[in-house]
Amino acid sequence: MKPKRIELLGVPADCVNMDQALEAVDNMINGNRAETVIAVNPEKIIKAQNDPALLDFLQRAGLLIPDGIGVILASRMLGLGVMERVPGSELMPAICERAPKSGYKLFLFGASPEVNQKTVEVLRERYPGIQIVGNQHGYIDDEDMPQLVQRINDSQAQLLLIALGSPKQELWMDKYLPQLNVKVCQGVGGTFDVIAGRVKRAPLLFRKAHLEWFYRLASQPKRLLRQTALPKFVFQVLLKRLNLVN
Repeated sequence: MKPKRIELLGVPADCVNMDQALEAVDNMINGNRAETVIAVNPEKIIKAQNDPALLDFLQRAGLLIPDGIGVILASRMLGLGVMERVPGSELMPAICERAPKSGYKLFLFGASPEVNQKTVEVLRERYPGIQIVGNQHGYIDDEDMPQLVQRINDSQAQLLLIALGSPKQELWMDKYLPQLNVKVCQGVGGTFDVIAGRVKRAPLLFRKAHLEWFYRLASQPKRLLRQTALPKFVFQVLLKRLNLVN
């Protein structure tokens, strides 16, 4: 059964928890066409409101995981549905954990050459028996993309994990998904950097308090410009809650 899909400020998101997200991935892998797994957070919602191409891509996604706590709280506040936070940085390792038993074949694309290779090494050590059938760093020219697509198809990978950052990874999927034989493409942002040990996730205390965004902002001040979407999101949710907008 497909997850319940809602529209939050005009942008779709799926009402799932981690177990339901993993079940949805299983179903897509056993399906008959390529699907995408995309993280939805306040920043992406605000961007999609002003980017018709991104909004269209999200509407066609196979699974839209609620990555930001703002999405969860807004959904509940507006009575749209119940969901739990499913960070892409946790969904990818959860998929990799079940991959050996399920026989999933994975291809890793993105990040720097060093981070990409280290991620492959860590995953193979952490999940014995995992089938990583190919990998490619993200420093690749557009003219070489046809060869990459062919390599991915020749590898017979079912899962393509793409770490190009947003919105670059979404644009890449939108362009090349019709040419791919994979069953699932997940945009994982900076998750390779975390797995490779180059970037640390917020301490558990911050994650449990749903303040991972604050930790990342404090440790990476350059993200401040991106976080300007958050007050816009909160303001729109409040207007909606007070029935001041349709």
